[in-house]
Amino acid sequence: MTEVALRDHRVVVVGAGIGGLVSALLLACRGLGVTLVESARSPGGKMRHVQVDGAAVDSGPTVFTMRWVFDEILAEAGTSVSALLKLTPLDVLARHAWRGHDRRLDLFADTARSAAAIGEFSGAAEARRFLAFCEQARKVYHALEGPYIRSERPSLAGMVGDLGPRGMAVLAGLGPFASLWRALGRHFHDPRLQQLFGRYATYTGSSPWSAPATLMLVAQVELDGVWAVEGGMHGVACALAGLAQARGVDLRYGERVDEVLVDQGRACGVRLASGEALTADSVVFNGDVNALAIGLLGAGPTRATPAVKATQRSLSAVTWSMRARSQGFPLVMHNVFFDHDYRSEFDDIFAARQLPRQGTVYVCAQDRAHGELMEPGAERLLCLVNAPATGDERAFDDLETDSCEHRSFQLLRDCGLTLDFQPHQSVRTTPQQFERLFPATGGALYGRATHGWMSSFQRPSALSALPGLYLAGGSVHPGPGVPMAAMSGRLAAATLMAHLDSTSRSRRVRISGGTSTPSVTMASTG
Repeated sequence: MTEVALRDHRVVVVGAGIGGLVSALLLACRGLGVTLVESARSPGGKMRHVQVDGAAVDSGPTVFTMRWVFDEILAEAGTSVSALLKLTPLDVLARHAWRGHDRRLDLFADTARSAAAIGEFSGAAEARRFLAFCEQARKVYHALEGPYIRSERPSLAGMVGDLGPRGMAVLAGLGPFASLWRALGRHFHDPRLQQLFGRYATYTGSSPWSAPATLMLVAQVELDGVWAVEGGMHGVACALAGLAQARGVDLRYGERVDEVLVDQGRACGVRLASGEALTADSVVFNGDVNALAIGLLGAGPTRATPAVKATQRSLSAVTWSMRARSQGFPLVMHNVFFDHDYRSEFDDIFAARQLPRQGTVYVCAQDRAHGELMEPGAERLLCLVNAPATGDERAFDDLETDSCEHRSFQLLRDCGLTLDFQPHQSVRTTPQQFERLFPATGGALYGRATHGWMSSFQRPSALSALPGLYLAGGSVHPGPGVPMAAMSGRLAAATLMAHLDSTSRSRRVRISGGTSTPSVTMASTG
């Protein structure tokens, strides 16, 4: 299309989560007229913050990884990560503790230091197994980055061709149809280490007993770097929103979209709750795809993507955003506290659909990016325990959630951490409240759970079944998490642009670059 034609092509992006922000930014940079509509009063979606006792507490994603995703996106937008964000690399990736064990285990950005720490914690043999695990995780990540993460429509048949003999050999080495837990059992003999690395499944809202072994690639993601962001992860969203506005995006906050308009079998705009209609040539939907499938945005887009059954949902959570004084346990920025029976946590959540009796507790100490607190006193904390995504089916009553809170904070105390706070210094969020924030999810925070070896191909791609409607966000390919949702936004923009350059909707879009071909261009292949 000509430059004039591109300027005349109007796009409405629904939702200012990270995927919507990236799509809007990149489409505006390509010359399209873009309006970004968000029901909340600020950008971020799940990258939200909660005001607690006069302080803004990051209460969604707390980890900045896969910096290369943002390096490439911002290069396309004519700037850089260093120009937009102030990042601090973390030396200690996470600190881990177990009920009934006095010793703690730190994982470091330096693999050798992590191996030494594991050697002291579990013995020299486990340290050697850790290094072998890291090597396999590296191979899996490098095999999948191009054909899966950067590809808009990965399929089993397509993946076989894209991987080639070497990549297929890497995946075959994991064992046919192996779960992450089974793979970890081959790598580690210490059950505590199986717990620690099994937690990678929860990064996609899944159970390590059902998630595919390929999720071990998260180890490589973390070894490539974990950063703290000045202003928190919500600050990332605000920075991208400001950049998008500077590049010409019309940002409209506090405007709820009630309907995706369809005319002659094609998405042609949206209708706001106010009744105003915004006409468009294309629509990018950055929300949970289930909202489309069950008709929350009108009858027109219900066939754009399949519905997600309640039993297919990922994890939800109970979270506590707080300002508290901590004592006893030397917190770092990211801390994980494990109970005895790890399997029961996922049986409770996915089978019994109840709050876990022995849930793992994650604590993000947001004022400790540089180590110790700069000033003594109350600090900003996010505490999280996994929960079932039943927010639209039943509400856990106060007795259930209070019991969960008691069990969670007792685990912290049994691991040496005491938190001192007043009721007004803590805000609790339950699956029911997450459902209200993110309708049609039941409170699920990661879209569809990544369960089974075929699950990677079951998320919808950027290309919906409704012409003119494109999809972005953590519920679509390549999956949840800030960098993956950002990549989904980039893929949605690339797919839309590819269709403007071609009359065919069958062309497969793939973002070029990666470990073997560093590039920031967009490519499409037949």
